[in-house]
This record gives sequence, C-alpha cells and structure tokens, in this order.
Amino acid sequence: MTDKKLIGVDLGGTTAKFAIMTVDGDIQQRWSIDTDILDEGSHIVPDIVESINHHLDLYNMTPEDFIGIGMGSPGSVNSEEGTVIGAFNLNWKVTQYLRRDIEAGTRMKLAVDNDANVAALGERWKGAGENQPDVAFVTLGTGVGGGIVADGHLLHGVAGSAGELGHVTVEPRGYECTCGKKGCLETYASATGVVRVARDMAEEYAGNSKLKTMLDDGEQISSKLVFDLAKESDPLAVKVVDRVSYYLGLALANVGNMLNPAYIVIGGGVSAAGEFLRKQVEAYFEEFTFPNVKQTTKVRLANLGNVAGVIGAASLALQFDQQ
Repeated sequence: MTDKKLIGVDLGGTTAKFAIMTVDGDIQQRWSIDTDILDEGSHIVPDIVESINHHLDLYNMTPEDFIGIGMGSPGSVNSEEGTVIGAFNLNWKVTQYLRRDIEAGTRMKLAVDNDANVAALGERWKGAGENQPDVAFVTLGTGVGGGIVADGHLLHGVAGSAGELGHVTVEPRGYECTCGKKGCLETYASATGVVRVARDMAEEYAGNSKLKTMLDDGEQISSKLVFDLAKESDPLAVKVVDRVSYYLGLALANVGNMLNPAYIVIGGGVSAAGEFLRKQVEAYFEEFTFPNVKQTTKVRLANLGNVAGVIGAASLALQFDQQ
C-alpha cells in the first residue's frame, strides 16, 4: 500500500472545503476558504490552486507526496473531460475546464464528479454505507440530490444523470418542479418542499395547531420548525411530516425494488430530523417494497455530516494509484 496522500476538495456556493487524507480514508488536515463567485466565478479555480499550493508549503509537502486530487462540484460535471457547466450558484455560466486548470496550477492529477455523487461515495466508503458494494444515497437540502454505487462503481448514466433521485415522480400532475415536470420528489421532500406542503395543508386544516396559526399570521417557517413542532405533537405538523415521509418512502422503495442496495442512506440538512424522520420513512418504504427487498435493504441516516463531500472527493483520486 502506498504511503502517498490524497487531496479532497468539496466545492460549494459558500465555501470550498479541503482535506489531506491517507489512502485508507483518514483525514490528516482540513481547512476551508470562502467561495468568491464574483466576476462570473473566475476567481474560484485560481483560489483553489493557490490554497492547495499554500498548504503544501505550510506542511512542507510537494506534489510528489500525493496520488492526486479528487473534487466534487455543483453543476453538470463531465468526469471524462474534467469540465463543469451550469453551476449557477457558483456564477459559472460557461464551461469550466477544471482538470486542465487545476492540474496546470498544482502539478497533480485531478478527478472531478458531481457534489451529490461524491457525498454518496464518502458515506459509502467511511460512513453509514460501511463500504458495501451496493449503496444508494439521497441528500435532502434546498433540493434533493442522490448518488448510486452498484457493484462498487458509481453510476453516471449516458449523460451523467444517474442517481437524480430528486426528479423521481412521486405525485403525477403534482407540484411543478424547476426541472419543468410535475410531481418530483424534490418538490415535496426538500427543505423548501416541506414548507410548500405545510402551506398547502394549512389551507385545508380546520383544527387547532401552532403551525397553522403561524402560517395564517404570515410568519416565516422552515422545514426544521415543521419537524420540531411534529415532535411536540402539533397535529398539523404531524400530518405534514407524514405526507413528506410517504413521498420519500415511496421514492426510496422504488430505488430499493430496482437496485436492492445494502443501504439507502439519507443525508442533507432535512435529515437532521434524525430517527424521527427515518422511522416514518422506513414504515412507508417497507409498505412499498416487495418481501425480499424489505428484508435485505435497510434505510439509514448519514453519519459523516460536513466531511462526506471531502472524503468522497478524495476517494476519486484513488483511481490514479491503479493506473
């Protein structure tokens, strides 16, 4: 086993997180920088290069000490070409040549993939996936993303859209999604989706409820508030969480029936609701899966938190050790 290191980069709209890791997935150093999206995001790649080179100097290391760099990025990633386009939260409107520019600036090889995919790789390798060869990951944040590892390989599909669990249809002719179609899981189970469900259900709800009162009074609510009130047995909040869990359980059951992974791992900000959410989703998951899948595929909560992305990103660079 080589004693060379890996670098993981998890690029987000607010910060870019970095880690220096061993080939066994142990983090040795971590740091982050602000993501400067000004001037159409033209500072982002130079800032990443500068930060990596600065920290190599700081730790008295050279490019020869590393197998390579792995990176997760928002947007449509072409992992073969090492390019990204359409990362609107980074202000990237034209194709970015990440591999070309970062390799030139750091003198290390770069592998890049979608940010949801690398989070899936991280949870699969060092988190709730227990390094099983078959693991599906769904992340519930502002949107809903996902990643699928089958037989040890991350699935991309013919155009890079494999694992887009947020766009599984759970309610034909349901809410309109930003993707252009209706009834996507993302419109119900994302942080914004939970609020949308709560607003709609409040209009029809006639009983006493703190959540309904807040909505009727025009107060701003969040998905966290909905879950917190449901935990306190607020009757409307309980109904909202049940409906969200139904849609999420249905979508994950379809994933289970199709792929039969060892684990389906739920991550992202909404998953902070913890076991309260997981148990309700699991109940619907078991209702909608056939017996063999119900007995062998388990629904779990992610456990790596903010480091899933850098760990998964770094694992992309392991491919260079096999070349």
